Amino acid sequence: MLFSQTIAQGSSGVAFFFASSELITKGTTTATLELIDDLDRRIAGIERELQRAGAEHRYVPILMTAPGIGWILAYTIAAEIGEIERFPTAKRLVSYTGLCPRVHQSGEVDLRGRLSKHGPRYLRWALIDAAAHASRHPIYTERYQQIRRRVGRQRGSKVAQIDLARRLAEAIWHMLTKNEPFTPFTPTGATRPLAATTAPH
Repeated sequence: MLFSQTIAQGSSGVAFFFASSELITKGTTTATLELIDDLDRRIAGIERELQRAGAEHRYVPILMTAPGIGWILAYTIAAEIGEIERFPTAKRLVSYTGLCPRVHQSGEVDLRGRLSKHGPRYLRWALIDAAAHASRHPIYTERYQQIRRRVGRQRGSKVAQIDLARRLAEAIWHMLTKNEPFTPFTPTGATRPLAATTAPH
């Protein structure tokens, strides 16, 4: 029934219109909540399966010692990297992630553009997501804030996250290559530890 028709029928028509609308709204809300509950149950089941699979992956416990990396991100990173022996250096792993800027060279001019975005996109997503969490960790927060302030409010956060994602990728190479948990590295004479990525290759 159209609202204009209910007006023509007087107060009883208006009351019927709003009562019907309320029933429809309640019905839609109930159906939506039931759908959300069903999706939550399915997601929980999938997460349990992934967690069981992740628990069997030898890289996952090591990766979870790094700042910002929980078990879902750890499993994603481990699955996307495959065998760490494929990458002879940390630089090769970082290049594989696609987190390196494109470089345009012409004579003595060296211009750096957007990210190359080569390599697995889920690996890139996992590292950037981990970097967002790691930015609040004492090991990384100072560098994150410095880059953010230097680049500016508009692009600062994104640039700083990508920088930390690259550093995490480097740290991951050291961790998996040596089969060791994340450990801050303190250079000789330094007063505070740096990320494991700054250790000599």
